[in-house]
Amino acid sequence: MKKTTSNHRRSAPAASRMANGEHEIQAFNVVAPMPIALAESVRRQSVDNLNQLLADLLTLRDMYKKHHWQASGPTFYQIHLLFDKHNGEIAELVDEVAERIQALGGIAIAMSHDVAETTLIPRAPRGRESTEGQIRRLLHAHEIILEESHTMARLAADTGDDGTNDLLVSGVIRTNEAQVWFIAEHLAPNIPA
Repeated sequence: MKKTTSNHRRSAPAASRMANGEHEIQAFNVVAPMPIALAESVRRQSVDNLNQLLADLLTLRDMYKKHHWQASGPTFYQIHLLFDKHNGEIAELVDEVAERIQALGGIAIAMSHDVAETTLIPRAPRGRESTEGQIRRLLHAHEIILEESHTMARLAADTGDDGTNDLLVSGVIRTNEAQVWFIAEHLAPNIPA
C-alpha cells in the first residue's frame, strides 16, 4: 500500500462538492449561445474537435517539458534549449485553442486527468529516454496533431467556421510543421558533401 502524508479520504466527484453549494453554470458538453454568426451545430462540432486537439497539445507541451528536464548526451545544451523553446510555442497554441473554444460557446478541457483520458498521444514512460527516443516520441505526437488538424481544418472550412480554420492552418499546422523540421533534423543521417 502506498504511504501518504495526508489523512484526507478520497473525496466525492468534483461536480457534487462545489464550494458553498454552488452548481456549474455551464456543463462541459454544453455549447452556450454565442452571437458569432455560426449555427450551434457548427460551433458544437468545432468545440468537440478543438477539445480533442487541445488535449493532444497539452500532452505534447508536457512531453516537451519532460524531455527538456531529462535531456542528456553530447547535444544536451542545444536539445535542452530547443525543447524548452518548443514547449513555450505549444503553450501559446494551447491558450489560443482554449480561447477559441470559449469564443465558440464551449468549455475548454483543462485538468490533467481529463487530458489524460482524452489524448490520442501515447503516454511517455516515467523514466528518461535517449535523445533519439525522445525525438522519435515527439515526432509521433506531432504527426498525430498534424493529421487531426488537417482533417479539422477541412471540416471547419466546409462548415464556414473560418476562425477555427484560420487558427488550425495559420497557428497549429504551421507551428507543428516547423517544430517537426527542427527536431527531425537531429535524426538526419550525415550526408557526404
